[in-house]
Amino acid sequence: MTRTTVPDILAGLSIAALLLPEAVAYSGLAGLPPQAGVIALLAGLGCYGLIGSSRFAIVSATSSSAAVLASAIAALGGDSATERAVLASILVAGSGIAFALCAALRLGAMSNLIARPVLRGYTFGLALVIAVSQWPHLANVPAHSRDFFVLIVELLREYRAWHLPSLACGLIALAGLFLLERVPQVPGTLVVIVASILAAPLLAAQGVVLTGPIHLALSMPAFSVPPGLRALPIIEYSLAIMFILYAESYSSIRTFALKHDETVPPNRELFALGVANLVSGLLRGTPVGAGYSATSANEAAGAQSRLAGLSAAFIVLVLVLAFLGWIERIPAPVLAAVIIHAVSKSLRLSQFRNYMRWRRDRLLAVAAGLAVLVLGVLNGLLAAIVLTVVLLLRSLARPRLSVLGLVGEHDYVSVLRFPAAKTVPGMLVLRPEEPLFFANAEPLMLQVRERVRAEPGTRVVVLSLEESPDLDSTSLEALSELCEWLSRHGVELRVARLKDSAREALARANLRQLTPSALHYASVDDAVRGRRVNP
Repeated sequence: MTRTTVPDILAGLSIAALLLPEAVAYSGLAGLPPQAGVIALLAGLGCYGLIGSSRFAIVSATSSSAAVLASAIAALGGDSATERAVLASILVAGSGIAFALCAALRLGAMSNLIARPVLRGYTFGLALVIAVSQWPHLANVPAHSRDFFVLIVELLREYRAWHLPSLACGLIALAGLFLLERVPQVPGTLVVIVASILAAPLLAAQGVVLTGPIHLALSMPAFSVPPGLRALPIIEYSLAIMFILYAESYSSIRTFALKHDETVPPNRELFALGVANLVSGLLRGTPVGAGYSATSANEAAGAQSRLAGLSAAFIVLVLVLAFLGWIERIPAPVLAAVIIHAVSKSLRLSQFRNYMRWRRDRLLAVAAGLAVLVLGVLNGLLAAIVLTVVLLLRSLARPRLSVLGLVGEHDYVSVLRFPAAKTVPGMLVLRPEEPLFFANAEPLMLQVRERVRAEPGTRVVVLSLEESPDLDSTSLEALSELCEWLSRHGVELRVARLKDSAREALARANLRQLTPSALHYASVDDAVRGRRVNP
């Protein structure tokens, strides 16, 4: 045995007891039988342990993906257990294929498409939805609505129908989970689950519902789409599951990689998550991803390599085979308490403290959370992505043009920030503060013209494009029109600090007023003095 073998096996033993009851609980959250979560757990741990790159990531069923899957199945009209199982298999396998395609296209950076305030707001709203959705299981009361606010009204209206023994069981379990989390050395979930199993006969006599039979016979699903169902919604919902899984997973993976000064290739992570979800879908499991709590527990348990996840998979398999009858006796309110406890970490308002203190993106986080509550899980996710893109475009499309002046011998800085900076007579030095692209190129060039009109003695305009890594066709056309306008007014244009891609784009554009030799001003000072640097 190597030095890491024993710690990894011990870590696997520690987290297996945490993951198994959560997997069973999350399958219920997705509206699937208990075995779906167990299968997903084995597929996630095994596939990621063989393919992934993070030493600490634990890939298993997650609450957020289970909630998204449940919403997708409901939207697709999965009413019966058979229809839900078929749709779940298609959607989970579809998300796995989407992961693999993204890996092939090297789209590992796509998790950055959702701004952190939006992701935190969405997760907060999703956690609220999940917690409220578990109350019917906690109180053993039927619920007919999936809408957040309507469900709350319905539950409050039917409070007389709450089953008090079930509610007491769930609340005691929830209190125990919160109490035991303060003692890191004690596996709180395992303690609560074992205690509930021992009390199962007494609870069942009081009418408390137990988990029931778990059938682990593996069978390949028949991917027969229900009549009247189109392929496009399946693709859309598969992409939604993939996106929320990757945003959650890569955030967890990257957090622990940075903590331990490690490099994690994002495209490899995409592929590993793709294989894990494809296998889980083929075997009728739930979606899987690298949740923060499980990954954190793995690191805290002393894991040294991916062997910890593989060990956990083996131990889970042994536990299921040896104690399946006991697992079937877990009370349903306890599983609901496990889910509520798991999502409670996302309900802490402290995660928004910095946004309030910095006075940045406060409304953005609130809007993302409200989008889930008002629009639902899937539409809320779409709204969160759109909100991020709109935020980006809004920021970039508000053009700011700075006038630069000389400080010292060579430094050119904004005269607005440094009033003592001196402008050069007959020369206007300008710098766009955002990258030039189709949404802001024309307004920025219009601002340049206005600056020239405001200073009639201008004979040279120096445009510093250091903020633009590249130039699209709209930017090139806008620059071409500016060149012609300046030429008609007897003003020379010099472009400074071009990045390689932007310089190549301008060279290919072959603007008459900007010859190739005019594109090699390494600095603003060189452009002002007319000193070109030959490549």
